[in-house]
Amino acid sequence: MQNKFLLLGIAFFSLTACKTTSLQVANVQTQKNISINKDLKDDEDFAKFIEPYTEKLNKEMNQKISYTQVDLTKEGDNSNLGNLLADYTFDGADVWAKTNLNKNVDAALINIGGIRTTIGKGDILLKNVFEVMPFENEVIIVKMKGSDLQGLFNYYAKTQVNNPVSHLYIETNNGQLTRTLINGKEVNPTQDYYIATSDYLALGGDNMKFFSKGESIPTGIKLRDLFIDYFKKNAEINPKEDIRLNFIGKK
Repeated sequence: MQNKFLLLGIAFFSLTACKTTSLQVANVQTQKNISINKDLKDDEDFAKFIEPYTEKLNKEMNQKISYTQVDLTKEGDNSNLGNLLADYTFDGADVWAKTNLNKNVDAALINIGGIRTTIGKGDILLKNVFEVMPFENEVIIVKMKGSDLQGLFNYYAKTQVNNPVSHLYIETNNGQLTRTLINGKEVNPTQDYYIATSDYLALGGDNMKFFSKGESIPTGIKLRDLFIDYFKKNAEINPKEDIRLNFIGKK
């Protein structure tokens, strides 16, 4: 090994010296690549060491926290899983806002891309929520003027993407906004509104730049922890099948 470093040093010196020196490196051997596949043997000592931790983790992750009689999916503009998680985001943020801000949350939105998989009908296990939400995103409440919410509505009209919402109704016809409601009412341009979302979106993720016009208020609540708490609070999940995003003429 020392000889190899010596040769590299001589080569570097020769390249930086004024006089060009010819240097030949002999006896260079290629090393065998190790393919990581099912044929690669486990390290038995390491496997024994982590076995009790693995068993404890598996036991915890396989615990039942709720139940659903229907598949919870992310398909469509008003997916039942999307609506459910948006409602959980709203509810959790609203409880926090009442306690810490003496305010009510007006609406919530999350991104469909952040929901990584679906949950099949039957028992809902703790690991299912980790699979649905593997990220460490935090709940953020963004305080916005009603006039600035136009950017939010324009975003949905332009993208026609099924990012789930709660306490919002957005209707478009061939890409043009035709109706927008928050808590079932028209937006008051001079009123302050409190919108719950994730830190990823509050910082402009998924091109949601309209949030930059508001004031971001951190809650310290992890989205995944919030979802777990609400699944545990509900022995059986009954997702709402209402229309919140109504993209008429969507191509």
